Amino acid sequence: MGESAAILVSCFWTGGSLLFTSAGKRVGSFSVNVFRTTIAIALLGCAHVVLLGVLLPAASSAQWFWMGLSGIVGLGIGDFGLFAAYVTIGPRRTLLVQASSPIFASVLAFSILGETFGLLSMLGVAVTLTGIVVVLLEREEKSQETFEAKKRKTWGVFFALVSAMGQGFGAVLSKKGMYVGVSVAMNPLSAALIRMLLAGLFVWACALFAGKLPGLRKAVRDKDGIKFTAAGALVGPFIGMTLSMVALANAETGIAQTLMSLMPVMIIPVIWIIYRDRTSWRGMLGALVAVVGVAILFLT
Repeated sequence: MGESAAILVSCFWTGGSLLFTSAGKRVGSFSVNVFRTTIAIALLGCAHVVLLGVLLPAASSAQWFWMGLSGIVGLGIGDFGLFAAYVTIGPRRTLLVQASSPIFASVLAFSILGETFGLLSMLGVAVTLTGIVVVLLEREEKSQETFEAKKRKTWGVFFALVSAMGQGFGAVLSKKGMYVGVSVAMNPLSAALIRMLLAGLFVWACALFAGKLPGLRKAVRDKDGIKFTAAGALVGPFIGMTLSMVALANAETGIAQTLMSLMPVMIIPVIWIIYRDRTSWRGMLGALVAVVGVAILFLT
């Protein structure tokens, strides 16, 4: 169940990334981050009331702490790093650095959860990450990205590493929160809601501190931008986030994070169909390698 949920997470996040990209071109990445978090909280809250009968999760203070911390680290700090890296060094280099998130997840999982990897699991993660990297580098020579100054590249790589660490560490903190003080994992919907609530508070606090409210008021008047953001929030932070909690509750953290990092591979057929942007044989080879890695993880 855990591995299957993680694969679905990559599928939903792939769709969400396209919707958020369209929204960001209209209202800006900062506004998208604020609005998608707010919309996701509303969706998760409604689902929590309908399915569980209460608005707020019945969780212990320790669970609120760990899940909230995971939301701030993963969805707050991590996503701010992601958008900053996109602007600074472009999406291709950003995603390349982000492919390291399962490594950060595995290291922290070993430290605070006591999870260990067998040789076959480590092989599966290594093969999957290799495939992802091959896919990301496939069109580098055709890229229109301009040469960046050394200092700018350094900052861009730093932001991308912040995003990768945020995703990896956030996954581990989520699993810690789901199991702290209990023998059965917290309900995935409750876990996702707590995580998103604290992330939302953090994002809005940053917006207030940075003086972004005028820009947000202007962005909310862009109906198409808000539509794209709402659709992305539905498939990404709402459905995808809930499934990610299912994945973390039922699989080792490093494996789950690896399978949830397949977005660069899954987006190949999507852009082929929608944008008629064909991938070279090296891109296909990278996707095949990643699929082989996933198969190895399913056999562990």
